[in-house]
Amino acid sequence: FGKDLDSAKELSSKLAAYLEERQIYRIDHYLAKTMVLNILTLRFANRELGRLFHADNVANVRITFKEDIGVEGRAGYFDNYGIIRDVMQNHLLQLLTLVTMEAPASLEAEDVRNEKVKVLKQIRPVEIEDCVVGQYEGYQEDPDIQKVNAQKGHQTRCPTFATCVLFLDNERWSGVPLILKAGKHVDTRSTIVRLQFKKAPPNSLFGD
Repeated sequence: FGKDLDSAKELSSKLAAYLEERQIYRIDHYLAKTMVLNILTLRFANRELGRLFHADNVANVRITFKEDIGVEGRAGYFDNYGIIRDVMQNHLLQLLTLVTMEAPASLEAEDVRNEKVKVLKQIRPVEIEDCVVGQYEGYQEDPDIQKVNAQKGHQTRCPTFATCVLFLDNERWSGVPLILKAGKHVDTRSTIVRLQFKKAPPNSLFGD
């Protein structure tokens, strides 16, 4: 929705001139995937399982998006946005809020949204040392990318891979690294949400 904060605000302002907020639907199509639809059920319909989603038990959370295709056929679009805008700041961030939010008052859209917003407000500002970006081998050889390079006068630095470590400053998730990872032209096509649980204490029966 827009390319940056200013353009998003401009679009919202123009819509508000004709519609009330309750008449506007901002939809992330990724939320319609079966796996995503089941996250809230998995967490909040299973009391014992739900309790595991806590810093006391979880060492880190990893949300990984992979595509085994490159930018063929949409290089012009993709190079203007990159993997962060194309996938991470919308789809993966939505997944992160569902995995880390508290139970909503109901499943009404406004109640779910309110809990998501709480998560977003509590995410610590991202540090540059917690981020890695890159391009897959062969990106610069794509004919459409070569046209982009000719227009720019230099090789594009658009990322096709990115990893970012976030931290959520609240009681449930304090100190737990929340790792978002997205890449194109990799080994397989998948989206995985993985919670890695903490090891047994050192010197305990099954500890190191």
